[in-house]
Amino acid sequence: MTKINPAQFIQEVRQEASKVTWPTRKETGVSTAMVFVMVILAALFFLLVDQILQFGVKLILGLGS
Repeated sequence: MTKINPAQFIQEVRQEASKVTWPTRKETGVSTAMVFVMVILAALFFLLVDQILQFGVKLILGLGS
């Protein structure tokens, strides 16, 4: 493994960091909204599945009123 001069390393890191593109405020807002929508949809899906399984177990085992 070759040794790299620390100054050269820092220069290469700065070059790579300058290539990074950050999302705009609008892109960040849209992505955040999409995440919230998907979380809500997943929560509703798992709530529905849980209720169906709960009903099935109660029906099979005769638990509950």
